[in-house]
Amino acid sequence: MTTRWLSRLRESLPQGVRPYLEAAPLAALFLGISSGFAFAMIGATLTTRLAQHGISKSAVTAFALTFLAYNFKFLWAPIIDNVRLPIIGRMGQRRSWLWVAGVLVMAAVAFLGFADPQGALYLVALAAITVGVAGATFDIIIDAYRIELLEPRQLGAGSGMSQYGWRIGAAAAGALALVLAARIGWTAAYVACAAFALPAMAVGLVMGEPPRHREPARPHGVMQAVAAYFSPLLEFVRRQGALVVLLFVLIHKIGDTLANLTLRLLFQDLGFTNDEVAFYDVGVGFIALLVGVFVGGILYARLGMKLSVLISLVLMAVSNFSFAALAAAGHTNLGMAAAIGFENFASGIGGVTVVAYLSALCNLRFTASQYALLSALASIAGRVLTGTTVGALIERIGYVNFYILTTVIALPGVVLFWYMIRSGLADLSIGSAGKEGRD
Repeated sequence: MTTRWLSRLRESLPQGVRPYLEAAPLAALFLGISSGFAFAMIGATLTTRLAQHGISKSAVTAFALTFLAYNFKFLWAPIIDNVRLPIIGRMGQRRSWLWVAGVLVMAAVAFLGFADPQGALYLVALAAITVGVAGATFDIIIDAYRIELLEPRQLGAGSGMSQYGWRIGAAAAGALALVLAARIGWTAAYVACAAFALPAMAVGLVMGEPPRHREPARPHGVMQAVAAYFSPLLEFVRRQGALVVLLFVLIHKIGDTLANLTLRLLFQDLGFTNDEVAFYDVGVGFIALLVGVFVGGILYARLGMKLSVLISLVLMAVSNFSFAALAAAGHTNLGMAAAIGFENFASGIGGVTVVAYLSALCNLRFTASQYALLSALASIAGRVLTGTTVGALIERIGYVNFYILTTVIALPGVVLFWYMIRSGLADLSIGSAGKEGRD
């Protein structure tokens, strides 16, 4: 009954909207919600919490190093590809890991909520690292499940819905934490937000084991295990132009990462209240992201993957400049709405195009390992710089010059992808996830 109703609803909508209402892209939406919330708990939400407790800017930005678990998740991703969990593993390789990782991240977020920044900052750091590791592990299995669930023709819509879900999860969990913290305290806020892990776990229950999942050959003995561990990387680097592709993945998001991980410091210093930040992040940002995802889907369908990725890279670079304008203007609700709106619009387009490209690069035999490597490379440079130098840099040159600098830093990624299009490497690098169906 539900399937027939959904099918009739899909047929009544414009052609460009229909792909978003297929089962797999809808599942990607809920997977994205759970993926985004853990990131928010140690990102903007923790930044706000620490700032409100009077922790110094240099110490606050140092907490960005807790995100390094996301950058090094490829180190243990082969375990999720190859190790079958006892007892629960009979439910399927992907589903069993999805449920176990979900429980772990819920426990870690609750732990962070009980840690007191004023009484024991080191305990907050330990809890944040725990959330980072658990959240990164949850990300590994969520991404693998999503890619193997989607058909190649659904990668654009599915990646857009995943990005849409990620933003909903991050913004909704962050906003809920701010609102609850102002009324019943930070501990209760974090415990409540732990429930955002449930949507992904429910997807595994409803959708079952992804149909495109391929079981890798089980290693026998130490040498085969070592070979299996390195196989995903070796398969990728043997492709034509692989090093150029990896360089693009590494640098294309540096400017965007630097800008986004420091926005809450900007809002705090400009005097915006928790309720104002929650309203604009969730209200204006949500609407702009929704429009961006829709526009990204149209661009992907009509212009193809390569040109749509290039356009999104340009827009994401320019969006950093909008925060330089906000910093120059000061506390203005209109300016905050415009800056957040444009950034979310650009990110929505990029979520469809860039994420679809990274997903298409994977080989279905090594989905968890290869996507973990690619997504980790996509933000590692920006996160390292944020955690080691950005706090001091902002204090030295100010917010306006800092956000102008992030705009300039984003340009090499644009130029490199243009070169990849001209040389044909953007096509040659595609893996089996972007070429094959269910077989």
